[in-house]
Amino acid sequence: MAAFAPAAPAEVYTRLGVKPFINMTATYTINGGAPMLPEVKLAMDAASQWAVNLDELMEKAGARVAEWMGAESAIITSGCAAALVLATAAAMTGGDPEKMKQLPDSRGLPNEVLIAKQSRNDYDHAFRAAGAKLVEFDRREDFYHALSRRTAMVAVLGTAESRQQVRLEELAEAAHRRGVPVIVDAAAELPVKPNPFLARGADLVAYSGGKILRGPQSAGVLAGRKDLVAAAWWNSSPHHALGRAMKVSKEEIVGMVTALELFYGKRNLEAEYETWRSWYRAIADELAKIPGVVTKINPPAGASPFPTMEVSWNPEQLPITGSEVYEQLLNGEPRIMSHAGGDSTSFLIRAVAMQPEHPAIVARRLTEIFQACGKKPQPAAAPAVTNLTGSWEVELKFTAGQAQHTFLIEQDQQGRIQGLHVGLHAKSRLHGKTEGHRVDFTSMLVVEGMRIPYRFHGSVERDRMSGEVELGEFGKARWFATRML
Repeated sequence: MAAFAPAAPAEVYTRLGVKPFINMTATYTINGGAPMLPEVKLAMDAASQWAVNLDELMEKAGARVAEWMGAESAIITSGCAAALVLATAAAMTGGDPEKMKQLPDSRGLPNEVLIAKQSRNDYDHAFRAAGAKLVEFDRREDFYHALSRRTAMVAVLGTAESRQQVRLEELAEAAHRRGVPVIVDAAAELPVKPNPFLARGADLVAYSGGKILRGPQSAGVLAGRKDLVAAAWWNSSPHHALGRAMKVSKEEIVGMVTALELFYGKRNLEAEYETWRSWYRAIADELAKIPGVVTKINPPAGASPFPTMEVSWNPEQLPITGSEVYEQLLNGEPRIMSHAGGDSTSFLIRAVAMQPEHPAIVARRLTEIFQACGKKPQPAAAPAVTNLTGSWEVELKFTAGQAQHTFLIEQDQQGRIQGLHVGLHAKSRLHGKTEGHRVDFTSMLVVEGMRIPYRFHGSVERDRMSGEVELGEFGKARWFATRML
């Protein structure tokens, strides 16, 4: 089976004014995910030529996938997050059309999803989208106290389960005594057979299709207990229920089935791993010529079930930050997307989305960047024009709205600042510095278990501050602060 195909002309993007890049971040959705296998693309093209009833197609496709995965049943979904939404809807409604039409209003239904503190992550939004309320627990006694007639489901993040005080077997046994199902989010993991989560008591497990499986980027799989999988399908498009917006097309269904057929029948993952390791070695051999650079190849582990390579450097010999490496790689020719960033002096290379010609290009560009970074003179820090110690009223202006926050700041004689950032629903420590008329500081608000980074940059003038705040994946906003007198 061909693991790689020649790259198509970039004109499909460049004519839109978008410039593609070499992707060293593997399967990140925002960077396009893993490239689909050639066989998957051919299957999707063939599927597009015919009309078919989606209920009939899903029944047959799901049965085939379930057989390969060793599950009672399975459906293809519009991504792993959609699988979590549909599973939650299934647990709350059981396929009852009246209840299905009621969602996301979950009043009168069992609508609590129990989740361990260690399993909280940004994808928790999927459970809440169906109308469920997340109930977090940490200790064993907290779990048993929270398990009640209101519990619709217990959720587990596969890569975090080993860190939980209550392990999957115990969760499942206790939940099943109350008739409550357990789902595992295994988005980036390998769907090996026998399935490690279903075998340990989980009722459902969800996977992404556009990661290591190299199927359609906007597809996923929900597998497990037959009745719950069926209820999830009735909640999904093309049926007019909560999941109507989560459409999975006939092309994606066929493409996902093809990707799984290849995974279970023809792909040699160890051979693919060795190919990627050979690419890492080629990059490492070139970087070894630069004093201060160290590389290390890591084995497959955790949420990245493939080998990776760490590149690190000594800042005394190579005075360059991760963010500077990132910018030079992305803004160079050709463009290269990387995990480099911040003040870090190391980053991972993940080769899943790379092509055979890319390692030599990556090695050349990194060599150029490291060799060009000489000793940079450090300008003397300007003394702060004012002491920021005190309470500040803050207005944030977003793309189409605004919010009122509060800063409580303490500043020392060196211009270092620390304090508290109080948002609408959460608060966080803030820290940074002020020099002259400039101020820079960061904070991290946690809302519903999800982390929101804030990086404030701006200017100071007596009792006023203003500038721009970076919000990670949510873009940027303007901020204006006035000292409370």
